[in-house]
Formats: sequence, structure tokens, C-alpha cells
Amino acid sequence: MTSPWDESRAAASGWQPIQVYGMAAACLLVGLAVGYLFRGSESRSIAQSPVPAPRSANAAPIPTLEQMKHMADKKAEPLLAKLKSDPNDADLLMQLGNTYKSTHQFKEAAGYYEKSLQIKPNVAARNELASCLYYEGDVDGAIQQLGQSLQHDPGNANSLFNLGLIKWKAKRDKDGALAAWQQLLKMNPDLPQSKKTEVKSAIESIERGTGEP
Repeated sequence: MTSPWDESRAAASGWQPIQVYGMAAACLLVGLAVGYLFRGSESRSIAQSPVPAPRSANAAPIPTLEQMKHMADKKAEPLLAKLKSDPNDADLLMQLGNTYKSTHQFKEAAGYYEKSLQIKPNVAARNELASCLYYEGDVDGAIQQLGQSLQHDPGNANSLFNLGLIKWKAKRDKDGALAAWQQLLKMNPDLPQSKKTEVKSAIESIERGTGEP
């Protein structure tokens, strides 16, 4: 019988690393090349008026967090209606989490991921929860969640990749980052070559001392 913690290696090989939210605004805010998340109330207030990335004159304006929350609430309405008939639908709760996370409403998304995990523990939901906690500024909480994911799936590429990023960028823990990424390569021999190259490049940057958190 398949454990609820089992996750497809094929899915893991296409990991979803912690990504840029707010684009130029996030990059300028924290000064990181990979563009980390909004941290705490100060960054959230700054992000209300995002720094626009270069775009054509006809491009739509970048929405504020308030506008994105309104968008998420509207998109979530039919899902919430379904949830009333089955409040223990873990997959539906996961969808709600994804809806709010995609519009940068990380606190709301985290709540839905937590409820989903209480009903049906799985690595994918826990990884998403870790990302939300990190975007909300809870670095230690994010690391703890990724650690729990790895207890159940030690080779999970998503968990290992993001764990390495957080330890490197947020904790300045180069050894921890190297250990996570080396484990990723060791336990995922079938990882696509493009992903292997990405990880190896990051490892080499740390080892040469040329990479900057």
C-alpha cells in the first residue's frame, strides 16, 4: 500500500524552487540575486507599491497586494462553497492554499496547507507550507517543515533544493547548503541534466567563494 507520504520521483525531479515574488520589488527589497520573499510587516508595506519592472507602455500595471488578495478571494469563492459540503477535503484545501499562494497571500495560504496536512499528510503540501512560512519571514519554521518532509522522503528534490537555498541565503550556512545539494544529486541520479547543471553551478559558486547570499 502506498504511504500518503510517497511522492513521485518524476514529479520531484521537476522541483519548484522558492521563486521570485514581486519581481523587481522583491529583488530590490532584500538585495538577493534570486529575489527572495517579502519579510515581515516592513517588506509587506513596501510591497504595496511595487517597483515596476521594465515593460511596454501598453502593459497592464502591476497589482498591489491588496488587489491580488481581492483576486484570490474571488477565485477562492467556488472552492470555499465546495468546502462547506466537505470541510475535510484535503485536496480542496490544498487548492485553496495554492490559490492564495499564487497571489502572494502567504499567511492565508499557510493556513489552508496546515489544515490539508492535518487531514492527509503529504510532502508536496508541506513543501508549499515551508515556502509560505519563509515568505512570511519565519525562516526557522520553513526549515523545520522541510526537515519533516525529508524525514519521510530523504531524497525529495524540491525539499532539498529549497533547504539549500534557505540555508545559504537566509542562514549564511554554506556547509548546510552544500550538504543539502550534494544529497539532492546523490539521491536523484535521474534528475534532468538542466537541473543537475543548476545545482552543480550553485555548489561550485559556494566552493569557490564566488557566490553571494
